[in-house]
Amino acid sequence: MARILVTGVAGFIGAAVARRLLDRGDTVFGIDNLNEYYDPQLKLDRLATLRSDRFAFAQTDFADRLALDDAVAGRSFDTIVHLGAQAGVRYSIENPRAYVQSNLVGHLELLELARTRQIPMVYASSSSVYGGNTHLPFRVEDRVDRPLSLYAATKKADELMSETYAHLYRLPLTGLRFFTVYGPWGRPDMAMWMFTDKILRGLPISVFNNGEMRRDFTYIDDIVAGVVACIDTPPRDDGAEKPGGGVAPHRIYNIGNNKSENLMRMIELIENACDKKAELNFKPMQDGDVHETFADIDAIANDLGYAPTTPIDSGIPAFVSWFRNYSGI
Repeated sequence: MARILVTGVAGFIGAAVARRLLDRGDTVFGIDNLNEYYDPQLKLDRLATLRSDRFAFAQTDFADRLALDDAVAGRSFDTIVHLGAQAGVRYSIENPRAYVQSNLVGHLELLELARTRQIPMVYASSSSVYGGNTHLPFRVEDRVDRPLSLYAATKKADELMSETYAHLYRLPLTGLRFFTVYGPWGRPDMAMWMFTDKILRGLPISVFNNGEMRRDFTYIDDIVAGVVACIDTPPRDDGAEKPGGGVAPHRIYNIGNNKSENLMRMIELIENACDKKAELNFKPMQDGDVHETFADIDAIANDLGYAPTTPIDSGIPAFVSWFRNYSGI
């Protein structure tokens, strides 16, 4: 039974990972600042699913060093799972300082905690680091120095800071580039939630780049399986080259479904699950967005046996069913 610190535990991925850890008998201490980027009630509802005598929670801003130190004082951990961040590509254009504080300062504080405790850490990066890359599928070996949004730039910076800490302090660190995560308890700022909500309400949906976009949609259960595999198998400090190119005990993996799906196909599946046609409002490409994402998952498949099992044909109906039940629409 491991003792695990999970940041962003009230978030979509954080809560799902914490549930899986609790289900298998681990002890979880979760922190989250419950900010108002989207409705905090959803975050509180996620937390309510984590009730257990092996779960404790502190409302804490992990970018605040003193607050973080107070929250973890007197607690022992075997691993850190750092999933908290200021998310969203488009919001980073409106509020860049929030990203610097949470994603840069906050990541540094968690690296420092891992260093002082001398424990491994798994952390969230993002597929957005691939930016304007046109070579598909995206491989962890690809250059990622042309970000199209500040959010992407902060996530790449997190990877660079982690490489430095792994090199200097021999910390076992794993960065995970998530690809378009969806499923029950998802985020209301993401397209699948917004489309489902508006279709059920009979409202038009905005479809950018005239629908000519593709995404590697990854179901939440597959994401959780990958995160847990990384928790259980930290990288070795053996001098061998790791995924991502370094020889320090720091590796980078893509976690995706290994299939790029057309945006219009996603909308069609939502329509079918809602039993209702969408009113489409086609718009040009948005700043900071990318045309296509597609994850090469060979590295994590070869190292840890990762194999996604949920196609969008079953994952999207599962999300819509959950959404209808949760929202009452």
